[in-house]
Amino acid sequence: MAFCPNCGNQVDGRFCAKCGTAVNAEAAAGGAAAPAGVPVTLQVSGLTDNIASALCYLLGFVTGILFLVLEPYSRNRKIRFHAFQSIFLNVAWVVIWFAWVFLSAMMHTIFFFLSPLFGLAWFIIWLFMMFKAYQDQKVVLPIIGPLAEKQAMA
Repeated sequence: MAFCPNCGNQVDGRFCAKCGTAVNAEAAAGGAAAPAGVPVTLQVSGLTDNIASALCYLLGFVTGILFLVLEPYSRNRKIRFHAFQSIFLNVAWVVIWFAWVFLSAMMHTIFFFLSPLFGLAWFIIWLFMMFKAYQDQKVVLPIIGPLAEKQAMA
């Protein structure tokens, strides 16, 4: 008979009906369960490395910083690399975009007409980075990639 490690209630499945806490599979299957009040250590895996790495690029700064702060992911070097590379990539994008807009305003020529192509190129790079991270492949971008690797190791 399994008991919830959180509230001590009897559990028939993998989750407590009273509080919703996950119960380890051994206890739920009828194995030795901990009595009420005794904490049971459960390992919750969360997201796989490739999904977490891809999500680092999803919202740029926000998800990059989020995965650097969230505890199980902040210790994983692969996820830290993708988070730092996402942050650095977006910083580079903002700097380049402001320079592009400035030049476009100054010249009033071809820069204005090439802006949609510039935005499309950024979108393709963003999708490519998410896709490669999802495939569990590490793409080290020029200049910012080595910086991200150094930060991920620290």
